Amino acid sequence: MPSAKPDPRPAASAAANDPLAPEAALARTRPARARSRLRGRDATAPAGESAAVSASLDEIDLRLLRVLQADGRITNLKLAQAVGLSSASTHERMKRLVSDGTILGFGARLNPALLQAGMLVFAEVRLADMSNAVNAAFKAAVLLRPEILECHEVAGGFDYLLKTRVPHMAAFRDLVAAVAWNLPGVRDVRTYAVMEELKNTTALAV
Repeated sequence: MPSAKPDPRPAASAAANDPLAPEAALARTRPARARSRLRGRDATAPAGESAAVSASLDEIDLRLLRVLQADGRITNLKLAQAVGLSSASTHERMKRLVSDGTILGFGARLNPALLQAGMLVFAEVRLADMSNAVNAAFKAAVLLRPEILECHEVAGGFDYLLKTRVPHMAAFRDLVAAVAWNLPGVRDVRTYAVMEELKNTTALAV
């Protein structure tokens, strides 16, 4: 006797009664929104370039990078001794790593608590729409605010993630009320004040 086809109605009924079903449906729509933001962009080019650069790095290059991430002020002589090269060879490798973009630059890490920037706040921002005009206006406004240290376009339930530093709670309120909500095209903002930094590093695993 042939098996009967499964009746889809029980499953549909269960989904209708499941309080999480609307969230699941919303989650399924989010990737499409993320994909729409990537239209017209060559998303594979940066990854390909990165892979090509990584393939050209040998073990000595990686040792150089590890030492430099631990101490960016190390002298060329000490760096050469650390990786077992001559000073001239180390200098040439350093020039290549800078010119090919593996090393983006050198800078000092400052203590925010001593420089009126001790409060760390993250913000999720959703725009009213993702049109080119709204995006361009939002990005231009973000670049003008020194309190905003990082801004990342992300896939998911919101459009941008901001990392900000402010001196105190009053400045935090100003950031939310006078800055975040006045950025062009903003529809929704959720902010998160950091109570404790468990880990804060810029070092990559190489």
